[in-house]
Amino acid sequence: MTERLHRSGLVGELFAEFAGTMILILFGCGVVAQVVAGGALTDPPGGLGDHDSIAWAWGLGVTLGVYVAARLSGAHLNPAVTVALAAFKGFPWSKVAPYALAQVAGAFVAALIVRWNYSEALAKVDPGHTIKTQGVFSTLPANGNTNLPVTEWGALRDQIIGTAILLFLILAVTDLLGTPPGANLAPFIVGLIVVAIGMAWGTAAGYAINPARDFGPRLASFFTGYGGAWRDQYGNFYFWVPIIGPFIGGLLGGALYKLFIGRFLPTAEPEPPGRVPTPDES
Repeated sequence: MTERLHRSGLVGELFAEFAGTMILILFGCGVVAQVVAGGALTDPPGGLGDHDSIAWAWGLGVTLGVYVAARLSGAHLNPAVTVALAAFKGFPWSKVAPYALAQVAGAFVAALIVRWNYSEALAKVDPGHTIKTQGVFSTLPANGNTNLPVTEWGALRDQIIGTAILLFLILAVTDLLGTPPGANLAPFIVGLIVVAIGMAWGTAAGYAINPARDFGPRLASFFTGYGGAWRDQYGNFYFWVPIIGPFIGGLLGGALYKLFIGRFLPTAEPEPPGRVPTPDES
């Protein structure tokens, strides 16, 4: 019976990770499709949003995805978060691979929905389904801009830094021994973190900061006509950068939080006598 309950609990957690990540990508890839594909067809072009609207929609997608999944799974929605929580917060390593698979699956299904819904706009703007609209689904160095010569190694650096910032701040916001947001506002604050990263760290590599967010939609685009999905605008294999970079950055951010903040926070033990009033004091 205990084993059965354990299995059903894990199943619920995986469905929550799937659904939460799907919500994230529906808003994230959806807004990029609107700006890139739909916006290219307005008169004048660019009438359906810009970089800031993309950053805000990704952040709101994170917030809404976390609210969907948090009660059941903790709403990691990101394999880099799952690995960092296993390394520094006691999350079971046995659940890391199942969580990551559920997250990638949720991102994949969401990207297929975006691809289907924007099929007419994508076909009109980019009939060959090339690098021109690949950025709707997955990231590229310098967002595909050849005027900014960012290589895959520069993008890897960017992904390490961006994900380190993300995990450092997520651990700070969710640490109950610190000053976590009250009134169930943590998902909103985490969403604002993603908005801020998008606005400050979006130039060099498109702030994937999440292996599932990039690999799931990249896979969906490959299966639906984007033959160059694995390469960047220079023809180099690029898909590994937003996978490896976030894993390294997540562990780095978790280690830095533990080094600089976590080990100095007070413990959860009761305060010594005399520090706080006893219940019978008036």
